[in-house]
Amino acid sequence: MTSAPIGVAVIGAGMAGRAHCAGYRMAPTLFDPPLPPVRYVSVIDANAAVAQDAATRYLYEEHGTDWRALLEDDRVHAVSIVVANQLHREIAAALLAAGKHVLCEKPLAPSLQDATAMVAASQAHPDLVAATGFVYRRQPAVAHIRDLLETELGEVSHFNGHYWCDYARSADVPMSWRFRGGPGTGALGDIGSHLVDLAEFVCGPLVQVSGGTFTTKVTERALPVGQTYGHAKAELSAVREPVENDDVATFTGHFASGAVGTFSISRIAPGNPNALGFEVFAEHGAAKWTMDRMSEFEVIDNLRGDGNDGYRTVLVGPAHPYIRNGVPMDFPGTAFGVGDLFGYQARAFLEAVAGIVGGLPAPAGFVDGVRDLTILDAVTRSAAAGGAVVDVTPVDIAVGIPVGVAHV
Repeated sequence: MTSAPIGVAVIGAGMAGRAHCAGYRMAPTLFDPPLPPVRYVSVIDANAAVAQDAATRYLYEEHGTDWRALLEDDRVHAVSIVVANQLHREIAAALLAAGKHVLCEKPLAPSLQDATAMVAASQAHPDLVAATGFVYRRQPAVAHIRDLLETELGEVSHFNGHYWCDYARSADVPMSWRFRGGPGTGALGDIGSHLVDLAEFVCGPLVQVSGGTFTTKVTERALPVGQTYGHAKAELSAVREPVENDDVATFTGHFASGAVGTFSISRIAPGNPNALGFEVFAEHGAAKWTMDRMSEFEVIDNLRGDGNDGYRTVLVGPAHPYIRNGVPMDFPGTAFGVGDLFGYQARAFLEAVAGIVGGLPAPAGFVDGVRDLTILDAVTRSAAAGGAVVDVTPVDIAVGIPVGVAHV
């Protein structure tokens, strides 16, 4: 363990980038043991005004527009990459080569080829932490349901998950990188990557998918006048471009345990700004959770079989993961939000950077990011083949890449 200060920087100051900025600010206030001192060095964004705004709000020392300035900055030790997916590979490889620890947002890359190259870059520097931002693993109710399955509820028969959003419902939402990249890089890659990781986090590895189906309802969008961030509307130009990826994705999956999974993903679901949720049915009970009510979950356990079995609602509190010392008022029934999860993620990342043992569960690694992409790739191949059954390519943990895939 090191007690030396850790200098942090964030590349990308849009919606998720600000969450990373805030997460690093929260991290030293959470849990035990104490972190080494954290220095908030820089926020980088292509838009100087956006970078300056985030640096000012979250009390970072400076801001800039060129991420390459971080490579030779000895003050910076750990960096979040929160930009368009197609930029991840170049930035991550350069940061790792410069000796920086990296936390890269999901999906790890726009393709398996790029992701395996990122793993190779990380393995060339085994002393550095290379993490993938699957933040919903840090959700207290989800982590507790996972524990319940292992200790009480027993073998899973069925996982039914959805991630429904409405950020792309309107045709007036401008064209951006989110709508480019080909089949599987739309709703599936953007939000489905979270759902797939959550399913494996709760139920174990998927080995096969089938029934892959993609739908694109808004087939073209206008380019914005100027730069846009997040999912906000903007002034539109007269220039229109075709949407290259999926608005809706559905598929069925089979887990190594023998359980089946059903998955529904949409970015055009009215009335669902951020509706991630699932039900899981097991041998001795069941549980369900939704982001709409993220501070609680429902569970059936101690089955009686006398007609009185049913779900009971459990309010998340200090008896569950992440709550004790994880919120300012760690008392049963107090609310928390997605922003807190970014604090937990930043804390886990910085603990790994500092070499702290016995703290939070380690952050997801680049290998986890590759694993997620192998499943998205299998779903995409299933959809291209009319819903055909496709085996999920296993990832060779020893080298961190899918079996039979070469480093690029």
